[in-house]
Amino acid sequence: MKKLASIVMTCCVLFGAGGAAEAKMNLKYGFIAPPTHPEVIAGKAFADYVKEKTNGEITIDIFPLGQLGGERSMVEQIQGGTLDMMHCTTAVLSNFVPQVALFDLPFLWPTREVAYSVLADPEFFKIFADIFPAKGMVAIGYGENEMRDLTNTKKEVKTPADLKGMKIRVMEAPVYLETWKQLGASPVPMPFPEVYNALQQGVIDAQENPILTSSLMKFTEVCPYATVTNYSLTEMFHLINIDLWNKLTKEQQQIFRDGAEIKIKMNREGSKKMIVDIMAKLEAEKKVKITHLTKEERNAFYQAVQPVYATFDKQVGNIPNKPEYGRFAGMSYLKMMQEKIKQYE
Repeated sequence: MKKLASIVMTCCVLFGAGGAAEAKMNLKYGFIAPPTHPEVIAGKAFADYVKEKTNGEITIDIFPLGQLGGERSMVEQIQGGTLDMMHCTTAVLSNFVPQVALFDLPFLWPTREVAYSVLADPEFFKIFADIFPAKGMVAIGYGENEMRDLTNTKKEVKTPADLKGMKIRVMEAPVYLETWKQLGASPVPMPFPEVYNALQQGVIDAQENPILTSSLMKFTEVCPYATVTNYSLTEMFHLINIDLWNKLTKEQQQIFRDGAEIKIKMNREGSKKMIVDIMAKLEAEKKVKITHLTKEERNAFYQAVQPVYATFDKQVGNIPNKPEYGRFAGMSYLKMMQEKIKQYE
C-alpha cells in the first residue's frame, strides 16, 4: 500500500511538473521602431510587467527595428499565428482593418491632449476593438510614434507648392498616399528599413516621420531640411494573435490589459522628453534647417487636404447598427470620431 502511494505521489509530481512546464509561454513581440525609441523601451517594460505578474509563467522577447519583417508582414504573421504580438501603425493596419485609416487623417487631432482623451474613451475604444477578432487579432491598447513631420534633401518647405513633384517616402497606406498626392508630392510607398539608403542614393527626395524618429534613424544626417508640420499623430494598435489570447486565463488577459496601460503612459512620457532633447540638439548643431510653420502656413496645408476626409469617410462607412453602440449605432466612423473630439476639446 505504501509502495502504491509512493508511485502515485511520484506520478503526481512528474505530471504536475510537466503540466507547469507546458503552461509556460515564451512569446515574440515585434516592433518596427529602433531599440532606443520610447515605444520599444515601453514594450520592454510591458514584458517585464507580464513576467512579474504571471510569476514567470509568461515571458516575452522583444524584436525591434523590423527584425521579424515589415509591419505588413508582421500583421500577416499575427493572423497566421506565427507571431504572437506586435505594434502596428494604423496606417499599415488600415490595409487589413480599413476603419483605422481615419486615425491618420491629416490635421485631425486639434491637440495631443484631446487625442489622448479620445483614445482613452472606453466607448470609442470598444467600437474599434470589436472589429479585430474577425481579422484574427485582438487589440488590447496602443503604442505611439509621435506627431509626423517632413524631412527632405532638396529645399525648405513652407507651402504645398514647395512639394510639387517631390518624391516622398510614405507608409504603404491609402490615407498617406492620398494625403501627399493632394499636397502635390509624388508619394512612394516603401518599407521603413529601406528609407535611409533611399534618401542617401536619391531614390527619394523626402520622408515623413516624427522628428524624433528621423533623428534616431539618422535620416537627419542625409536630409538638411526639416519642416515641423505635426500633421498626424502616429498611433499604433497593440495586437495579439486571437488564438493566443483565447488560451490566456481571464486573470492573464487582465494582466496584459493593465500592462498595456502602463506601457502607453511610459511610451508617451518618454517621447515627450526625448523630442525636447532632440530638437535642442538639432537646433544647436545647425546641420538641419528646421522650419516651423506659422498658423497661416499650416492652414494652407489643412485646406489642401480636405478632399481626403470625404474620400475616407465614404470608403470606411458606418458603425454596425447594434444596440451595444448606443447613439453611435449606424453613424459614420468619422462623424463619431469628430463628435468625440468635440467632447474633449
